[in-house]
Amino acid sequence: MHFILGILSTAITILVLINRLRQTGIDFGWLNPFSWARRRRFRKEYEMHPAYTLESPMDVAALLMVAVAKSDDDMTKGQREKILSLFATEFTLNNAKSIALLGSSVHIFGRGDDVLDNPSRVLSRTMDRFTATQVASVLSMLKQVANAEGEPSISQQKLIKKIALAMPNSKQ
Repeated sequence: MHFILGILSTAITILVLINRLRQTGIDFGWLNPFSWARRRRFRKEYEMHPAYTLESPMDVAALLMVAVAKSDDDMTKGQREKILSLFATEFTLNNAKSIALLGSSVHIFGRGDDVLDNPSRVLSRTMDRFTATQVASVLSMLKQVANAEGEPSISQQKLIKKIALAMPNSKQ
């Protein structure tokens, strides 16, 4: 009997000490493996490049068009106008929404290292949402953007090939 009372008093003492430490600002929540896994998963999602978190095929297609336009250096005025006209015709967006989509795509593109090096990761969340006709349409739009200022450069051709290989249902 005295053995059980000793264990209970020790457990109560430990719980009271943990409570007092928590009140002073010391937290032992990191000891919980479920909480640790949840925090780790959230941190990985939060610190991920925004290009890898796009959920809409239209947003991904817009980002890839910007990537083709900016693969050499900076986007030219002809490429910008071509992208805006493609947004208007292919995505049926008005002028204000086309400009907003272009601005957000350029912002997400950033320096572009992540998008240019790894287009398959950009496409990873939307692979199942692309149909075969959408894939063909996106590849056609990418070629139109690359041809906006004449012949596409070598880096643009390589990027389009990389994107075509990463696209689902592509015939290339």
